[in-house]
Amino acid sequence: MDNIYEALRESHETQRTLCRRLLRTKPEDPRSKEIFKALRIELAAHAAAEERYLYAQILFDDMGLDSSRHALHEHHEIDECVEAMEEARNKPEAWPALAKKLSHEVHHHLREEERKFFQLSGKILNDKQKVSLAGQYRRDLDRMRHVVA
Repeated sequence: MDNIYEALRESHETQRTLCRRLLRTKPEDPRSKEIFKALRIELAAHAAAEERYLYAQILFDDMGLDSSRHALHEHHEIDECVEAMEEARNKPEAWPALAKKLSHEVHHHLREEERKFFQLSGKILNDKQKVSLAGQYRRDLDRMRHVVA
C-alpha cells in the first residue's frame, strides 16, 4: 500500500518533466502549447486534490497551520504564473521568460514541500490516514484532470 506522499511524488515528477520539456521547446514550436496545456492541467488538478486531501488535514492542527498557509500561497503564485502565460499565448517574445519563472516557482514549491512539508505533516498524520488519503487524493486527481481539461 502506498501513502499520500508516494502518490503526491508521482504528480511532482510529472510536473518536473513537463517543466523541463516546456523550457526546452521554442515558443513557435506547436508542441510548446501542448506541453503547456498538459502542465496547466497537471498543476491545477494536483493543487486541487492536494489542498483537499493533505493541506486541509494539516490546517486543522496548530503545528501545521503556518506551513499549510505557506503552501497554499505558493499554489496561488503558481496559478498567477500560469495565468500570465495564458495571457501571453500570442506573444512569443514573452513566453521564454514566463516559462522560466513558472518552472522556477514549481520547482521551488515541490522541493520545499518534499523536504519540509512532508516531514511536518508526517508527524501529524498517522499511518492509516496516510494510506487512506492516498486513495482519496488519487481519485480526486484523476477526476480533476478531466474537470480542468
